[in-house]
Formats: sequence, C-alpha cells, structure tokens
Amino acid sequence: MSVDGRVVAVAGATSSSGVATARALVSAGARVVAVGSNVERLSAFERSVPGASTRVCDLSKLAAVDELASSVTQEFGAVDGLIHLVGGWRGAAGITAQSDDDWVAMDAGFTTLRNTSRAFFDALVSSEAGRLAIVSSTSVERPTAGGASYTAAKAAAESWVRSVADGFRRAQSGSTTSPRAQRAAAVRFAITAFVDDDMRRDNPEKSYSGFTDVDALGQAVVGLWQGVAAELNDARISLIP
Repeated sequence: MSVDGRVVAVAGATSSSGVATARALVSAGARVVAVGSNVERLSAFERSVPGASTRVCDLSKLAAVDELASSVTQEFGAVDGLIHLVGGWRGAAGITAQSDDDWVAMDAGFTTLRNTSRAFFDALVSSEAGRLAIVSSTSVERPTAGGASYTAAKAAAESWVRSVADGFRRAQSGSTTSPRAQRAAAVRFAITAFVDDDMRRDNPEKSYSGFTDVDALGQAVVGLWQGVAAELNDARISLIP
C-alpha cells in the first residue's frame, strides 16, 4: 500500500511544515488539497507546490469545515488523509506571565483539530486507508512553566487524537462473529521544534541540534500509508533526529 493516488487534505498548509508535507505527498503521487485561511499565502503555496489543489476555509468555524469536507469528498470521490498542521509556539517567563492572548492562540489550534477531525471522520472511516496525523511536542512529557499554555494545548490535542483512534477502532471492529480489518489510523508525531532552510540561512551560526527538518515530517507523512493501520492507530511517533 502507498499514498499514490490517495486524496490527502493538509490543514495549515501554508506553513513551512505544510509546504514540505504537501510537496512530499505530491511527489509520491498523492492528490493534495491544501487548506488555509489566507488567500495571499495560499497563492504563494500554489507557486511552491505545483500540482496541489487549494481551498480557503476558516477552520475555526465548524459549519465552514463541514462544507469543506463535503465539497472535497464530492469533487475527489474520497478523502484518505487529514494532516493537521495548524498551530505554533508561544512562551512566556513563567506561570503568572501566561496571557489570555497566548491561550486564545493556542486554543485556536485545538479548535481547528476538533473541527477538521469531526468533519472528515466519516470519510476517513470509509476510506480503504484513512490516516489522520498531528504534530505534537516533547514538552507534553516534560512541561515547563514558560510553555504552560503551549503544552496544555498540545496535551489536549494528543488526547483528542487518541479518542479519534478509538473511534476508528470501534467503527471498523465489526462484530465477534464477523471481525473486520482495521483500515484507518490516527497518529501523533512528536518533535522538539522544526527547522527549515530559511532558518538555517538566516542563522548560520546555530546548530539546531535536536530540531526536526520539515522535510523529515513530509517523508514521515508519506510513510503512513506504508504501515499497517492496526499497528499505527494510536501510535506516538518520535521525529527527533
């Protein structure tokens, strides 16, 4: 099994990790639907990743995401993957410095995950090889005071994806007399931080030790369709070099 010919939606596609992931998927033969909220950034994405389709959507609004999922399913006939890359880092000096604005920003990423996973859930269950993936952080195991809001949101996202994994399992378990093979899998990738070529060029003095190259994420996403769903489902996969 491979990702060749699969329809994969990438939420948060205009980030450097989104561009790298979409590029890897297109190169492997996938039909990519890149989703973002900024028209200008999506236009830049189209120039960077020829061959991918783009959609403008406010992922914070469930009704808009439901409409997106319906239109993509109708146009392509199926959705085989949802890669959720919405989010970013915000830190502060400590617990008392964790601002409401920081939490709103972090919570927005969790909200878009809830919306997209609910809207695309049935399509992923119906797929012969449905895959859902997020990028989480090693800070979930080692929370710090400065990253409290960020880590709390990542922990919530991981818990949600584990629940989606249970939903996949229940939806595809069949019965005791007529068991069925697991086809869908929800996974969490764990990193410390991302690095890309622009960061290396702007800061050549930095080693970025322990950082994950965005291209490594792209290859890991492509590899999800080469694994066995029952073994992948609910997995937490480290991408730390």
